[in-house]
Amino acid sequence: MYQYQYPHPAVTVDCIIFGFDGQNLKVMLVQRKSEPFAKMWALPGAFVNEDESLESCAERVLMKEGNISGVYLEQLFTFGTPSRDPRERVISVAYMGLVKTADFELIAGNDELQIEWRDVEQVGDLAFDHNDILATAIQRIRGKIRYQPIGFELLDSKFTLPQLQQLYEAILGQSLDRRNFRKKLLSMQILKQLSEKQQNVAHKAAFYYEFDRERYEVLMKEGIYLELV
Repeated sequence: MYQYQYPHPAVTVDCIIFGFDGQNLKVMLVQRKSEPFAKMWALPGAFVNEDESLESCAERVLMKEGNISGVYLEQLFTFGTPSRDPRERVISVAYMGLVKTADFELIAGNDELQIEWRDVEQVGDLAFDHNDILATAIQRIRGKIRYQPIGFELLDSKFTLPQLQQLYEAILGQSLDRRNFRKKLLSMQILKQLSEKQQNVAHKAAFYYEFDRERYEVLMKEGIYLELV
């Protein structure tokens, strides 16, 4: 039986799960129980078992460490700086997902002291190279939200335009002109206005909208480039 004559680095999966609470962009963090970096906060992750795929490992991580399942994940990047893990040579494949924070009750697994949603602007120092991983994920989501409607994964099925703008501002980390934002989004015809308005609000009630996924997919097939902001 042939055996490789080369070292076999360990492989882990780290998950960056972004959430939105209606005001701020958040990221799910766990507080480590064991060394290395005991008691420090980190992204949820685990070593990949020999009999599982990377995607299955990511799903296992989220269920085991956060009680989260059924989340769409996309592969972000591979991180392989030789010194990134003090235990041994470890290569990490990062996965990114978007959820509404209200949809999940976070429950820490046995290997964590705590789990919580943390504002991306208030993360602090994380274990391993997880600050670098998070920075890469933030850069990715800020780039994608400008031309792909990924933000709708963070909202309820119906939403107002001010709520949508608040989401975009939270992700981009900057204020947007209300009139230009509204004009550009509506001109693309990927939002459907509903007859329903907000109820019991102190300000003027706004109409609810919903994302027209079918219209968006038609535009994509036609090769139409969308610059949302």
